[in-house]
Amino acid sequence: MSSTIDAGAIDQVLQDAVDSGAVPHVAAIAANRDGVIYEGGAGPREPGSSDQVSVDTHFRIMSMTKMVATTAALQQVEKGTLDLDAPVSQYCPEFADLQVLDGWDGDTPRLRAPASQATVKHLVTHTSGLGYWFWNAELVRWEAATGTPNVLPGSNDCFKAPLLADPGTSFIYGINTDWLGKVVEAVSGTTLDVAVKEGITGPLGMNETAFLMNDTQRTGSTPVHVKGEDGWTSIGEVLNQQPDWWAGGHGLYSTPRDYIRFERALLRGGELDGERILQESTVQAAFTNQIGDLDFPAEIPTADPGATHSFNAGPGNKWGYGLLLNSEDIPGMRRAGSGAWAGLCNTHFWIDPTTGICASIYSNFLPFVPPEAMSMYASYEKALYAAL
Repeated sequence: MSSTIDAGAIDQVLQDAVDSGAVPHVAAIAANRDGVIYEGGAGPREPGSSDQVSVDTHFRIMSMTKMVATTAALQQVEKGTLDLDAPVSQYCPEFADLQVLDGWDGDTPRLRAPASQATVKHLVTHTSGLGYWFWNAELVRWEAATGTPNVLPGSNDCFKAPLLADPGTSFIYGINTDWLGKVVEAVSGTTLDVAVKEGITGPLGMNETAFLMNDTQRTGSTPVHVKGEDGWTSIGEVLNQQPDWWAGGHGLYSTPRDYIRFERALLRGGELDGERILQESTVQAAFTNQIGDLDFPAEIPTADPGATHSFNAGPGNKWGYGLLLNSEDIPGMRRAGSGAWAGLCNTHFWIDPTTGICASIYSNFLPFVPPEAMSMYASYEKALYAAL
């Protein structure tokens, strides 16, 4: 594989998406095991600005944080301080207070004890029963009935949210990795931001990735956008800048150029530029089905249209450690066994060990996964593979 590729067709995909109004802006980057093979950007950093986004622009990567926090947990497993098969309550005793939302008596939620204890592996694989409001109407109703916030405001009260199913019985995407971050803090003896800095972003030279941006980084960041009748407008910042806790599920800011280093480390079996963040066997496990006969849902309907559209992953997907895994080759695109995920403000990444590439694409707007943005994402991926 060459170290660089013909970028023209890929550049055009990005520019067309901005020109059509599908996205307010977009930056994209791709790499192989040896280095970056593509980088590009199109569109203004904020409405009306002459400053264009690039691979050095700071974005809220939201749930792309999850694989970073999962890596921090897997590092603790390798150190022998964390047992994936242990109950979560062994490390976070307050987890034992959580019950299963089992229906309603009028407007009062009906709760019961879970049939079994959730393990740390259940958190890593989103099989604990915990959910997210934007993909679960019952949780939206529970939050309204109890006055409990979701995770975005950064209040510890969000950890009172109930389970939506018994542990191990179904895949439900939710606040599992936020709880996992608390587990990491309990076993590492430090806060999650420090664990991530010392174990991952520091060794990999990811100096632009953090839970809070400094003043210089914020100046070079993009706000969150929404689309109105007159086009794209800014709604500014959506994350609490003084949270009660560091969000392993969604809290990081990063740049495309920074995060691709993390992707490359995983692509290379846990090592980059002589720095090893995970053992190769651990990375292989992350890219292996860890949910058995359970499936990642082919379609997840939205419960909050302002936050997200329905998510249509299609059939045949599994979950590893922090990664969505496709079971079959996608013609002209990623091969079977690729690992991927995304962030609520429309950032996406994938790592394809078979082909030997990794890539990501970034914008910052709501709601998540509108069809026109997903079309751009697919066109980017197809153009990239065609250029290899």
